[in-house]
Amino acid sequence: MLTRFNRSVAAAAVIAACGFAVPASALDEISFGTNWLAQAEHGGFYQAVADGTYEKYGLDVTIVPGGPQAANQALLIAGKIQFYMQGNMLSPFDAAEQDIPVMEVAAIFQKEPQVLIAHPGTEVTTFEDLAKLPTLFLSKDGYSSYFLWMKSAYEGFNDAQYKPYTYNSAPFIADKQSAQQGYITSEPFAIEKEAGWAPTLFLLADYGFDTYSTLIEGMKDYVEANPDITQRFVEASIIGWNNYLYGDNTAANDLIKKDNPEMTDEQIEYSIGKMKEYGIVDSGDTLDKGIGCMTDERQKSFYDKMVKAGVVKDGIDYTSVYTTEFVCKGVGLDLKAELLKNDE
Repeated sequence: MLTRFNRSVAAAAVIAACGFAVPASALDEISFGTNWLAQAEHGGFYQAVADGTYEKYGLDVTIVPGGPQAANQALLIAGKIQFYMQGNMLSPFDAAEQDIPVMEVAAIFQKEPQVLIAHPGTEVTTFEDLAKLPTLFLSKDGYSSYFLWMKSAYEGFNDAQYKPYTYNSAPFIADKQSAQQGYITSEPFAIEKEAGWAPTLFLLADYGFDTYSTLIEGMKDYVEANPDITQRFVEASIIGWNNYLYGDNTAANDLIKKDNPEMTDEQIEYSIGKMKEYGIVDSGDTLDKGIGCMTDERQKSFYDKMVKAGVVKDGIDYTSVYTTEFVCKGVGLDLKAELLKNDE
């Protein structure tokens, strides 16, 4: 069976032959591939483009949007883009097992937005109550990752609950004795508009699924050969995220809607609100060390849980696929304080 990285490596061989042109510039050129269509969850990167932050850091940054037909991780492996937006730490763990030299250099999301969604007004009021439901609509990736962790960490969850999630919420809406997966910044918004009621939300990160998310990933050889460019890209992105969350994000949102015409202002507002409410970007270590922070303790915690759950193999060198060299330096803290003061 092809793993995430098997598929990327296969695609990279094709992409390498096609070339990936970038315009000439006096600035250091960076292409950054996202992992999905443009949205508020990518907002800080768009902000740093829109307000000139990347340029101030000596960078000419092109954002390459992801999507169903995109192969941005393959472009990274092929050396055609410099950085990629990695979803969470499970893919880098796969890479470590297969000796694929990726390197996570910053974790923009302290919490993965993965959520389980239940009906309001039922007996499901705690995370443990989800184990009593007969049906959980989960994707295959969800079943083979966080659901294995749920079975390992909590009593009562079992394979009989699993039903395939087809990215259509209608079966969940129709069945009060069910829950479904989603991103806290997206699916709950769509469900509320369709069903007319606000669902009950359980953010997995708040119950122990403590992976970092929306990581900045490069190839190890590029990062080691270009530490200055990497540092500037990380720091400018951190500044972008502070401005996006706490300042005027109008220009960034305009760029997001340009890259993704189906995106609405209402959806963007909802997503930003949820990112703030649940501390997706800015919580825990970032409060005194700055957005993007990663620690060895958190990485070890998540790796150990995934080994216990049977999601990843024991004994791999998981420390080879991330570095804390470029983060946790307090970048953006003064800016955040100033922006919050001005907003009072």
